[in-house]
Amino acid sequence: MVKRADKEQSQVKRATRAAYGVTLAHLADEGLPVVAVDADLTGSTTTKKFAQASPDYADRLFNCGIAEQNMVDVAAGLAATGHIAFTGSFAVFGTGRAYDQIRNTVCYSNLNVKIAPTHAGISVGPDGGSHQMLEDISLMRGLPGMKVLVPADYAAAEAALKLAAYTPGPVYVRMGRASVPAVYADGVELEMGRAYVLREGSDCTIVACGVMVEQALSAAATLAEQGISAEVIDAFCVKPLDVDTIAASVAKTGCAVTVEEHSVFGGLGSAVAETLAATHPAPVEFVGMRDRFGKSGEFAELLEYFDMGVPAIVEAVKRVKARVAIC
Repeated sequence: MVKRADKEQSQVKRATRAAYGVTLAHLADEGLPVVAVDADLTGSTTTKKFAQASPDYADRLFNCGIAEQNMVDVAAGLAATGHIAFTGSFAVFGTGRAYDQIRNTVCYSNLNVKIAPTHAGISVGPDGGSHQMLEDISLMRGLPGMKVLVPADYAAAEAALKLAAYTPGPVYVRMGRASVPAVYADGVELEMGRAYVLREGSDCTIVACGVMVEQALSAAATLAEQGISAEVIDAFCVKPLDVDTIAASVAKTGCAVTVEEHSVFGGLGSAVAETLAATHPAPVEFVGMRDRFGKSGEFAELLEYFDMGVPAIVEAVKRVKARVAIC
């Protein structure tokens, strides 16, 4: 069982992106040949903090300007010379605009490049639909050889970046802009291919990832007050997915709800449905963005507007339990 944040720690909110630059500096301190390649967003992505941590590290941050395709190719070249190359941009640009380069330069050659953008999902907030990337997990998950990590909080982001650095080959780490409550204790160590049961239950399995893990835990607490016992799993690693943990949970509860700050097509929900179809067929409901773009607004407002917050999760659990009863 991984160490969870205590009540006092959980009230401290930090963005997952805030872990980026400082963690790269820690990895460099450990002797790893990490480099950062950014697309004119070193302040927003926090890769600037890596360069500021030591005069020696200043030469290991490469700013390519507003040229995301070039950024990925530069990272690929650095990886080919023995470096562990991390890219930095907003998720909408770092995956969407540079998809061809990620596919054909990084993944096709299995290079040691880590695609680690920030500002993913509707938690970007006022930046609006053009910048709210809700298809990136689907894009990255479909690439051969790409591993996909979606951390729930600052501590998990730190663990994901370290894990990416020590894992050979392409890795995608999805980070966000919004400050979110702590789920894990500082210094937590997470594993590739693992999902984590954060709350045990018997009536329904809620599988969540990223900043929606905290929403899932809050929904489980609300459901408990109504006599419904929900098990909450953090699918920290969306690819490769922890089939055993998820299948075992659903075998116990009989149904599942997936929760993600992403389109319901091709992301965590699809991965869980595929897994259950092959291992333990059961009713599944999906909480996420439904075939539309985002809008400008604050994160909490958008969760409610798009039916992705705690009330939506609670209702999804009730719907899926009703389907079990019919079956």
